[in-house]
Amino acid sequence: VHMQESGGGLVQAGGSLRLSCSASGRTFSTYSIGWFRQAPGKEPEFGAGISWSGSNTYYADSVRGRFTISRDNAKNTVYPQMNSLKPEDTAVYYCAATQNAFRLTVVTSLNNYVYWGQGTQVTVSS
Repeated sequence: VHMQESGGGLVQAGGSLRLSCSASGRTFSTYSIGWFRQAPGKEPEFGAGISWSGSNTYYADSVRGRFTISRDNAKNTVYPQMNSLKPEDTAVYYCAATQNAFRLTVVTSLNNYVYWGQGTQVTVSS
């Protein structure tokens, strides 16, 4: 599965961005997708995850209530909608795929993901 993020850019605080994670392969719908981000000088952190069917989602406390993740398996694409952006949301955002069970302890750990995109930069100015 080849994955590609898009939609990043520069936005003012309080603004919104909609990222996309597109994937190749006919088995995309069997993978749960996670979004991680890495700010300069910091470790990668989990942001949000969505199960293969789209019926279950998890959000990090730092983004809950502001970010919404959805997916369209017919288009092999996952969409994190990011609202009320803050300067601390500035990071490179990555999507990743896993076929492991969609549990909190699994989906929040980057070691459980087998396919990764190259990342897209999101910069939020104050």
